Amino acid sequence: MSPPPQAIAARSRRVLGLLHASEDTFAALPLAAMVLLPLAEIVVRPFLTGGIPGSIPFVQHLTLWVGFLGAALAARENKLIALATASFIPDGSVRRATQAFAATVGAAVAALLAWSAVDVVAIEMEIGGEIALGIPSWVFQLVLPGGFAVIALRLAWRAGGWGARAVAALGLAAGIWLSNAGAACANVDEASCVLAGGAGWPWVLLVVLAALAGAPIFTVLAGAAVFLYMVDAFDPAAVPLFAYDLTTEPHLPSIPLFTLTGFILAQGQSSERLLRVFRALVGWLPGGTAVVCAVVCAFFTIFTGGSGVTILALGGLLLPALLKDGYRDRFSVGLLTASGSLGLLLPPAMPLILYAIVAQTAPENLFIGGLLPGILLIALVAAWGMREGLVTGAGRHAFAAGEARSALWSAKWELALPAVVLGALLSGRATLVETSALTALYAAIVTGVVHRDFKLGAGLRQAFRECVVLIGGVLIILAVAKGFTAYMVDVDIPFRLIEWTQARIESPLLFLLALNVFLLLVGCFMDIFSAIVVVVPLISGIGAAYGIDPVHLGIIFVANLELGYLTPPVGLNLFLASYRFDRPLLEVYRASVPLLVILGIGVLVITYVPWLTLGLLEIVGRQ
Repeated sequence: MSPPPQAIAARSRRVLGLLHASEDTFAALPLAAMVLLPLAEIVVRPFLTGGIPGSIPFVQHLTLWVGFLGAALAARENKLIALATASFIPDGSVRRATQAFAATVGAAVAALLAWSAVDVVAIEMEIGGEIALGIPSWVFQLVLPGGFAVIALRLAWRAGGWGARAVAALGLAAGIWLSNAGAACANVDEASCVLAGGAGWPWVLLVVLAALAGAPIFTVLAGAAVFLYMVDAFDPAAVPLFAYDLTTEPHLPSIPLFTLTGFILAQGQSSERLLRVFRALVGWLPGGTAVVCAVVCAFFTIFTGGSGVTILALGGLLLPALLKDGYRDRFSVGLLTASGSLGLLLPPAMPLILYAIVAQTAPENLFIGGLLPGILLIALVAAWGMREGLVTGAGRHAFAAGEARSALWSAKWELALPAVVLGALLSGRATLVETSALTALYAAIVTGVVHRDFKLGAGLRQAFRECVVLIGGVLIILAVAKGFTAYMVDVDIPFRLIEWTQARIESPLLFLLALNVFLLLVGCFMDIFSAIVVVVPLISGIGAAYGIDPVHLGIIFVANLELGYLTPPVGLNLFLASYRFDRPLLEVYRASVPLLVILGIGVLVITYVPWLTLGLLEIVGRQ
């Protein structure tokens, strides 16, 4: 007698859950090794000249694994970064058709990259390159074809019903065929040159339409790059080969490690302790609770980046606190929506590190340059909160010295975290990557051992899994965008933009105004990570041509994209706030408009008062 369907379904769910748990563990192991190796390097360096052999290249190559394994997990959970435009497509047959189209194009591009990456691994095996300690490079490159292949299959599976999946499967086959044709064309097999010599714009239009329909951003950038390379008769394997260049970025491993710190803190009650201490210190001010919410959100965003984690993790705590103290609902929703991206200009925020990598500038300079502008934006939001307190008479908390001392003592370890980061980094005793590993260890000890906010094993597993998923969505964009950027450089697009801009705009001040408008539009439709890797290579040369300091340009860029999180129609914070606070999107729009105006004024001040960015750098001296 065969088992009932319910038993079969339950058994299938158990097996699938076991497979997913195993995949989560496998993806978290490289991140754990990335924490341990820099920490061991700090301990060993004083006693062993040169430190641990191969430590630095191993950590850099492990970053590649974290990125691609994390992207595979993000594809499984439908968390690959994509434009929000697909959410405006009405439900029904049109939504299903666009979903299938986006999945088919995305699966085709991912399959093309996977098949091309096989050639990259084969070539590396022939060359026989090594990383360190006799370990060949191709071992670490295996994550490229494997990661792209898993992503391609999962994108095809998410196409919709079985009919849509069948169409997406044809996309998989088309991607493999195009990869073979491109490789043959690059080897001067003219019969296989199906794209060479043709126009590139129809293919770019195809992937752009797929992006608008909901395809992940990385497939759009990678698709544009591979198709344009194939039109020029180059091997599409150039794109996964450029992706492997991630392992040469010395500061890149600090991004997942600092982000891990944020997720560890979010697992515990750090937010409650910080809320208590700031409320005890400034709760007596008009709008004191609003000021506290802005500061606490900024603190968490520093470590989680512009990922929406702040709104999702803290919204359930902070919104009831504001409403309980008598703040109006619309004001409270708008305040938290805007505060969800505060802190991106403060060290060691992920966008600052990523900008430094793409623009090839020292991250330490961006850290120092972003301090005053970041504080300015927080102060503007806090001032709006104080105004609300004065106008509405929202409840204050009388200052009590005993409560302040108790709250400070309870949150002393969290309050010391910025000093740990800056102290380790600026002392010269630890590199940026080592500082990030030390920060993650510190957060784990504080939340899991000192405060015992969670069971150490279970809490860390959850933090590692969430971190790997987020980082995978970011790093895979950076990986494929390197190929897209390389193509733009090959065809002199940055140089042509400089010529075009200088022919039409003479004044540096007018250029900065135009840049603000352009970046605001970019922020409306593109997440900050995609914008950094796509737009920065284009504007950095133009900024230099107008004599704009590169650090000032970087802070202007991040400040504008921070504002973009709040800008309709598709600012990320607007959607996250609508979801977290269960409010209609248009209501969130209206609630956020005053903060959009206020922060916009702040961005203009940052743009036209360079001293805010460069003053501290001039005082301490550039690194």
